[in-house]
Amino acid sequence: MTKPVLIGITGGTGSGKTTVSNTIIEMLGTDNIVMIQQDSYYKDQSHMDFSQREKTNYDHPFAFDKDLLLEHLNDLLEGNSIQKPVYDFTVHNRKEETVTVEPCEVIILEGILVLENQEIRDMLDIKVYVDTDNDVRFIRRMLRDTEERGRSINSVVDQYLGVVRPMHQQFIEPTKKYADIIIPEGGYNKVAIDILVTKIKSIIEELV
Repeated sequence: MTKPVLIGITGGTGSGKTTVSNTIIEMLGTDNIVMIQQDSYYKDQSHMDFSQREKTNYDHPFAFDKDLLLEHLNDLLEGNSIQKPVYDFTVHNRKEETVTVEPCEVIILEGILVLENQEIRDMLDIKVYVDTDNDVRFIRRMLRDTEERGRSINSVVDQYLGVVRPMHQQFIEPTKKYADIIIPEGGYNKVAIDILVTKIKSIIEELV
């Protein structure tokens, strides 16, 4: 198997990076592409009770198990399967079960801090930053956390103002400078996604 193409797609919470990733997968086909969510690699917090886990800063680089993510990325690039962890956001902890991920021609790594770590950046063939206005991102996060993760409106607002916004300014926004491609308006920017897919196809053809 030829060395896979590793694509990093990042941006702030609610920027549309998951939509961009899913659109790329739809356009390239699901047979030879797989997505790894950085969110799956939040650290195991079984040693903490729920009230302690609620206070974890999930937008800080220290919240992620960087070593396991690097190990799994290297395994996939070497043609080996991995056991990807599964994270349960309702209890702020990993589940006991894992998901088997097989190596593919194209691997998308998607998450808020994908470009923050130099070791991960150096592994990426294409680095993408999805850039969306702050008010739009907040509304999307509000809807997601209340509808999908059982959060109250007040808790979402408190977390956004106290943690999410300052962490975005400190750790996420600055990584835009590392991006090869910046996509304004996320999944609604069809032209940018078309260009990105064309580039991915050309890299795959060069590797074959």
